[in-house]
Amino acid sequence: MFGISDFSAIINPPQVAILAIAGIKDEPVVRAGAVVAGKVLRVTLSADHRAVDGAAAAAFIKTLRELLEHPATLLV
Repeated sequence: MFGISDFSAIINPPQVAILAIAGIKDEPVVRAGAVVAGKVLRVTLSADHRAVDGAAAAAFIKTLRELLEHPATLLV
């Protein structure tokens, strides 16, 4: 939205994390060894490491990515 490719959100107390989602852009991606047009969504998680372990935050982003790439898994 508004041509924003990515950004970092600022955590406001008492929040411990905030998810920033930019717009979807068409970019070259590699699929099966070939460069093709694809849609790319940039997601950033800002987390207060005093309250949230970085590994747990990374696991959250990994799970979010998997769900966004395969939304049908939400139906199971």
